[in-house]
Amino acid sequence: MNATSARALAFLLLWLAVAGRNPSDLPVGVVVAAAAAWASVRLAPPAGGRPKLRAALVFLRDFLRLSLHSGLDVARRAFRANLDLGPGVIEARLALPPGFARNAFCMIASLLPGTLLTGSDPVDPRKVFVHGLDLSQPIAADLADEESLFMRMIDHE
Repeated sequence: MNATSARALAFLLLWLAVAGRNPSDLPVGVVVAAAAAWASVRLAPPAGGRPKLRAALVFLRDFLRLSLHSGLDVARRAFRANLDLGPGVIEARLALPPGFARNAFCMIASLLPGTLLTGSDPVDPRKVFVHGLDLSQPIAADLADEESLFMRMIDHE
């Protein structure tokens, strides 16, 4: 299955999820899905790499572990009388070059409790700014570990 077909199928499934499965709407959904797939391939050409299933499972396992650990840490701090926070912004360096893969990673990394990627340096495209609830935590190291697993998952090493 090529990229256009895969995207058309994804758009058609999205159409069915939103519009419902009324058979009379299906021809319109097919046309819209085909047009959306064509436009998406023109505007965002496929990168060429294919996700690796084993690496994706490792990434998911590690992401869930880190998410659970971070979430429990945030909850522990929230329920204490003394919030025990040391918020601030740190600089971290990413190995991924600016583009779709890096944007996807930044979006996923921002889901981790206690951290939020807030932007990048316009002069140094590898530098990002991360807001953390406690700067004594290894935020940059955790981010680098997650990025490494993400790069392995998308076959971008």
